[in-house]
Amino acid sequence: MAEACARTGCTGEIDADGYCDACGLTPARGTATATAATAPGSPCGRGNCDGSIDPDGYCDACGLAASAPAPAPASAPAPLPAPRGSSAASRSSRSRSGGSVSVRSSRGSTGSAKRGNLGAGLVAIAPVPTADPARAVLENPEVPERKRFCSRCDQPVGREKDGRPGRPEGFCTKCGSPYSFSPKLARGDLVGGQYEVMGCLAHGGLGWIYLAVDRRVNDRWVVLKGLLDTGDEDALAVAIAERRFLAEVDHPNIVRIINFVEHPDARTGVADGYIVMEYVGGKSLKDIANERRAPDGQREPLPVEQALAYALAALPALGYLHARGLVYCDFKLDNVIQSDDMLKIIDLGAVRRHDDDGPIYGTVGYQAPEIATAGPSPASDLYTVARTLAVLTFDFRGYTDRWRHELPGPDEVGVFARYESFHRLLVRATDPDPARRFASAEEMAAQLTGVLREVLSLQDGRARPASSALFGPELRVVDTELAERAPDARAAALALPAPLADPADPHAGLLATLPTGSPAEALAALRTAGADSPELRLRTLRTHLELGDTAAAADALAVLEAEQPDDWRVVWHRGLLALATGRASNARDAFEALYDAFPGESAPKLALAVCAELVGDTAAAARYYAQVNLVDRSFVGAAFGLARVRLAGGDRDGAVAALEAVPESSAHWTAARIGAVRARLRGRAATEPLAAELADSSERLAALTLDARRREELAVEVLDSALNWVLAGAAGKPATLTVLGHPAAERELRVALEHSYRMLARLSDRAETRIEWVERANRARPRTWV
Repeated sequence: MAEACARTGCTGEIDADGYCDACGLTPARGTATATAATAPGSPCGRGNCDGSIDPDGYCDACGLAASAPAPAPASAPAPLPAPRGSSAASRSSRSRSGGSVSVRSSRGSTGSAKRGNLGAGLVAIAPVPTADPARAVLENPEVPERKRFCSRCDQPVGREKDGRPGRPEGFCTKCGSPYSFSPKLARGDLVGGQYEVMGCLAHGGLGWIYLAVDRRVNDRWVVLKGLLDTGDEDALAVAIAERRFLAEVDHPNIVRIINFVEHPDARTGVADGYIVMEYVGGKSLKDIANERRAPDGQREPLPVEQALAYALAALPALGYLHARGLVYCDFKLDNVIQSDDMLKIIDLGAVRRHDDDGPIYGTVGYQAPEIATAGPSPASDLYTVARTLAVLTFDFRGYTDRWRHELPGPDEVGVFARYESFHRLLVRATDPDPARRFASAEEMAAQLTGVLREVLSLQDGRARPASSALFGPELRVVDTELAERAPDARAAALALPAPLADPADPHAGLLATLPTGSPAEALAALRTAGADSPELRLRTLRTHLELGDTAAAADALAVLEAEQPDDWRVVWHRGLLALATGRASNARDAFEALYDAFPGESAPKLALAVCAELVGDTAAAARYYAQVNLVDRSFVGAAFGLARVRLAGGDRDGAVAALEAVPESSAHWTAARIGAVRARLRGRAATEPLAAELADSSERLAALTLDARRREELAVEVLDSALNWVLAGAAGKPATLTVLGHPAAERELRVALEHSYRMLARLSDRAETRIEWVERANRARPRTWV
C-alpha cells in the first residue's frame, strides 16, 4: 500500500519517486529517528539503482529521496530537508561639460568573448564562485536601529531611549503609522503551498527577503521578496495582477521571476504578497567593493576597467527593459550580483511601466533629480548606472546627500584626471537635463566600450582599435613631410573622419553612388538629384568645403542650423567650417561639445588636437593626438600630428616613437619611417653627440624601399647632417662609424653628398631645379687641384 504523507494537514500519498502527490514535498523526517534504510550510506533500494543515500537523504546516483523515510515524532520539530543535488560534490560540479548636442542612437555592440562574459572580451575579471545558499541565511535577522525609519513619514523609529534598546515593532510617534522590522516568515513556513522558507537573506525597502526551497519543482532554491506593504487584500490582489508582467521578463542578465504568491501574516492574519525569484549566488557589487581595503583599512575603489566591465554587462539588460516600456528605477551596488563570470540584476520590486503613475521606489544618492517631478524614464535609469560607476571608482563622499547631484571635478578626483574620457562619460550620463544624457542604453554602452578601450590602452600602451558606428575612417593625412609649421587649416579639416550617413535617410542610397574623386561632379549630381533630406544637405555642405566655396558652405550650414541646431552632425559641420576658414578657436568649442557627447569616439579628439595645434596649445594637442594614436594606430594623422607637436616641444624621442608606431599595414608606413629619420636629425646642432642617430638613420634608410628621387633627397639630409657634425669636431666619434656606407670623414662625406646632389639633378624635370642641384653639388665637393 502507498505510504501516507505525514505532513500536517496533507491527505496525499508518497509516490514511487518519494514525493507526495498532493503537496509535492518529500516525507517529513527527523535526524534522530531515521530508519536504517534512510541513514547516510545505506543503499538506495530503487529498482536497479546501485547508489547510496547521502547525508541529505538523497541518492548520490539517481538523485531521488530515500524510499522509506521515517516521519518525525509529533513532539519534535522536523528539520528542513535540503534540496536534491545540494551536497558538496554536486554543488562544486555546478559552480563555474556638455554642449547642447542631441544624439542619434547608435547600434553599438557590447560584444562577447570567452575571456569571460564580463568586459566585452577586453577585461579579465576573476569569477565569483557560487557558495552554498544555505550559508547565506542570517542567524539572527535584525535591522540595526540606525536603519529603522517610518515607511510613511521617513522619521526614525525603533531607536534606543534611556538606555533601553528600541523596539523592532510599534507605531511611529510622529504620524502614528505602524512599523515592523521583524521577519513575517519563519523557517519552515510553507508559502503558497509550495515554497518552504529556510530563513532571511537581507532586509530591503519592502521588508525581509527570504531564502526558500521550491518543493514542487526539483527542490530548487528560490528567493521570496515582499510585493506590497499593505493590509488591504483588494489592493494586494490588484498589485499582484498589475505586476504579472514581470514574469515575462527574460534576459540572461536579469533575475527571473518565477511566481507571485500570497501568505497570511501569522500575527494579523492578513495576506501578504510575495514575488518568487530565482536564487542568484555570488556576491553583490557592494560586497565586492567593500572587500577591497587599503592597508589603512579604508575602502579602495575598484579599478576603472572593472567597473566599466560591470556597467557594460548591465546596460543591455536595462536596454531590454526599456525596449518593453519598462524602467528599472533602482539600479545600485546592492542590486547587481556577480555569479561566476555572469552579472545579474536582481530585485525587480521597483520595476514599473514607463507610463505607470503608481509609487516610485529608488535610492537617494543614485536617483536622478527629475524623478520627483517628471517620474522615471530610461534616461533616469542611465543616470543611476553612472552614479554607480562613480561610487565604485572613487571615494565619492556625500553622494547620498539628496541634494548633491553634481560630480566632483578632475582636480578633486585622481581617476578623472587620469581618464578624461571616463569623466566626460559620467558627466553626460548625469546631466541634470535628461534630454542631454545618452539617448539609450545601447548608445551609452557603445560609448562606454570606447572609453574602456582607451582606459586599457592608457594603462598598457597596447592599441585596441574598433570600428565606429558614427564616424568613418580618417580620409587623408596632412603634412607627412613634417614641415616645421602647423598644417594648413582647410586641408586638416577635410582630412578628419566624416560622419557616417544615416542609413534611415531616404536618400542614403543616392549618397552611396556619388562620385568620390571629383567634388565638382559630386556637387552636380547633388543638384540634379531633385531630392532633399538632412543627409543630402550635409553632403552638399561638405562638397562646398572641398571646392573651397566657404560662402556656399556657410549658407548651407545656416539652413541646417535653423532646422536642427543641436543635431550632432550639424555641430560637427559647424566645427568643420570654422576650422576650414581659419577660426580654430570657434571650431574647438564645437568639437568640445562633441567630445562631451561621444567620449568613446576618436574623431572629436582628433579634431580637438588639430584645433589645439593651430591655436598654439601644444600641450593639449599632444594629449589628444596621443589619446587617439594610442587606441587606434589606423589614425595615422594623429601619429604625424603627435610627432609635430613633440618636435616643437623638444621631445625628439617621443616624436620618433610616435612615427615608428605606425603599423606596417598602413599606406603611410614608409612616410612615417622617413619622418622618423628626419625627426632624429632635423634641427640638431652640429655640436651635439649625433653618432648614434646617424648610425641608426643610415640603417633605417638602407632598409627602406624608395624610388630614386626620394632616396637621394633623404640621403642628402642625412649626409649633410653628418658632414656638419664632422666639421664641428665630431666629439666622441667612433672610429668605425659609417654613414650610408661612407666613413664619417670630411672628404668621404663630401664625395657622397656631391654624388647625391648630381643624381637629383639628373632626376629633375625642371631646368631651374636641375641648376640648383648642380650648384649645391659643386659647393659640397671636396677641394681638388684638378
